[in-house]
Amino acid sequence: MLGGTQSLHTNSLDEAWALPTEFAATIALRTQQIIAHETGVTNTVDPLGGSYFVEMLTNEIERGAWEYIERIDAMGGMVAAIERSYPQREIAEASYRYQVAVDKKEKIIVGVNDFASEEKSLDVLQIDETVARRQAERLSKLRADRSQAEVARRLSPCAPRQGKRQPHAVHLRCRESYATLGEICDALRDVFGTYEGSRYH
Repeated sequence: MLGGTQSLHTNSLDEAWALPTEFAATIALRTQQIIAHETGVTNTVDPLGGSYFVEMLTNEIERGAWEYIERIDAMGGMVAAIERSYPQREIAEASYRYQVAVDKKEKIIVGVNDFASEEKSLDVLQIDETVARRQAERLSKLRADRSQAEVARRLSPCAPRQGKRQPHAVHLRCRESYATLGEICDALRDVFGTYEGSRYH
């Protein structure tokens, strides 16, 4: 809010384990409502406007972003940089430096590497596996009832040819014949291949 966000999402406390329980989702919602109705930060468009510290951080971010942009431009653009694994390497190195700082307690994560307390059991939302079985049965019935010849006919022009993307209408026609998303993606993969590391296969 202090940074001028236009929308704010609060994660549920159990999202790292499973879909949120109603209890956890309610806490997240109440957190948003407290921020909106009790703190008063929504009464000012930019609460920290004019702050030297915030302006300094903004300038640092801008300077760092331009350094990356100029470096990538010098490589010939983002595609060329990806082919040289530059962004992947930068992300990996940043992750490594962060983890080293956490492990050495140079960066404190409360409850993780310091100020940890005894873990308590957490109620986790359990999804009944019969839901997956029912969906699989529905998919099997769909495939049995549809016209396989019509699906194949509509999928053949579904994939882009010679680097030109077909209009969305082509994909809609595939869906009208009850082609699945997986089948449409397979048709696209036949043309574009699959991205692995810094190249397509």
